Amino acid sequence: MNDEFPHAQVFEMKKTSLNNPTIFAGFVGAGLVGPVAINHITEKLEMEEIAVMRSRYLPPSTVFMRGRLRHPFRFYASKDGTLCAIICEVTLRMEGLYSLISAILDWAEQNGSKEIVILDGVASTEHDQKAYCAAEEDLVRTMADKDISMIPQGFITGIPGGILNECLVREIRGLTLLAKADNEAPDVAAAATLIEALNRFYDMNIATSDLRLDKDRIHSEFSELSRKYVQHREEISGMYM
Repeated sequence: MNDEFPHAQVFEMKKTSLNNPTIFAGFVGAGLVGPVAINHITEKLEMEEIAVMRSRYLPPSTVFMRGRLRHPFRFYASKDGTLCAIICEVTLRMEGLYSLISAILDWAEQNGSKEIVILDGVASTEHDQKAYCAAEEDLVRTMADKDISMIPQGFITGIPGGILNECLVREIRGLTLLAKADNEAPDVAAAATLIEALNRFYDMNIATSDLRLDKDRIHSEFSELSRKYVQHREEISGMYM
């Protein structure tokens, strides 16, 4: 291994045979919807951790969950290699985002992926039990048939926005599923709503009842990350006032 710490490298801990996988991804945002949803998906589908992101642009921190140490930026794969998941459990600053985005999409293309789906929250005072989407026009119409509404306008920022922009110039389809979410605390209901939208659109059967029942545990496990996200958001907003 090169001694110099990389700008961004998907470091595969074990070589896995992937079969043109659809990739689901979740990053820190409103209600921590992405990480909560992806964490639940990987557990329910018994996905295996296959890689981590090594980057000088990640904050020098690690994650403890139920007393177990784990890398904060992880890649998973299903047993048949048709589905991958990416979860990042640290807040990311603008510096280095393009390096991280390029590393993710290079890895996706190298493994034959044609689609990446970002799960995220939109800051709101109240969750409305609806899933929304932003995607290319033909896909938006298809999603509407599955009770997933188009977001008429707005901005998607940070690493989700960067990934979606880069997908437009690569041979990989990018889309995002969004839910209105609590801006101050982990929003389990919003995460469950997005998983249920995935079930409808991708014909999956990922149970969400226990996710909703585990609200207190998830609040406890993700409370520190939620606090750091709120602090990060306030710092960023202060920069552009």
